[in-house]
Amino acid sequence: MPALIISRLFVKSKKIGLALSGGAARGMAHLGVVKALYEKDIRIGCIAGTSSGAIAGAFIADGYDPEEILEIVMKKKIITYLRFALAKPGLLTMIRIRKILEQHLRARRFEDLKIPLYVTCTNLNSGQAEYFHEGEIIDKIIASSSIPGLFAPVEINGSIYADGGILDNLPVKAIKDKCKRVIGVDVNYTGPEEKIVSAIAVIERSFHLSIRAKVEEKAKLCDLFIDPDELRDYGLTDLGRGREMFDIGYRKAMELLEETKVLN
Repeated sequence: MPALIISRLFVKSKKIGLALSGGAARGMAHLGVVKALYEKDIRIGCIAGTSSGAIAGAFIADGYDPEEILEIVMKKKIITYLRFALAKPGLLTMIRIRKILEQHLRARRFEDLKIPLYVTCTNLNSGQAEYFHEGEIIDKIIASSSIPGLFAPVEINGSIYADGGILDNLPVKAIKDKCKRVIGVDVNYTGPEEKIVSAIAVIERSFHLSIRAKVEEKAKLCDLFIDPDELRDYGLTDLGRGREMFDIGYRKAMELLEETKVLN
């Protein structure tokens, strides 16, 4: 694990970057991490997010408090956000998730956010990861969250985009040269798993195992890396347990932040 060079150094730094992984419903843990950072007076200078990390990052960058975001998302279960996509290259669309973003995001363009945000998407045409930080926000967030096989991809400027996690699920690269320190948060448990009981669980597990090596490589670039093991018991659609995941992220972040007091 990278050296935990934080505490006063983080507090005083003008540029603390936050890289948030994808992880579907487990992205609720990102909000708990941010709550812990705020309580420790660690202010965020820029954010890079993939998939659910992009959603959480957008709300944080828009000036919402983590508890406010939790309340917005917990109003409905995940299934109410999804709709079957007939004759589309995906099983589901995110029409209702789009509506949540349209209803609650105050900024419509990246330039209007309070904190600079970089949203990771995979360009399926070029085969490259792209980090959007200008122009309209919502289409990029939806594209970043479009898990292959489950959600229909999104067309942006003539190219087809899907989940940023395909190529970069911990987007440290997007902000590494834009801040003094990087805090990375990965909410995907990839250790031993005894029970895989559904088709969605198979897709999710296979996806995260396939990108594990890349995430581990990116974690080494972080000054603080947070990956709560307790999230092993939560799946793709467990949004109804969002408060539990929020609290797990909060506790893990506080634990690591407390351990660094010797660096004061």
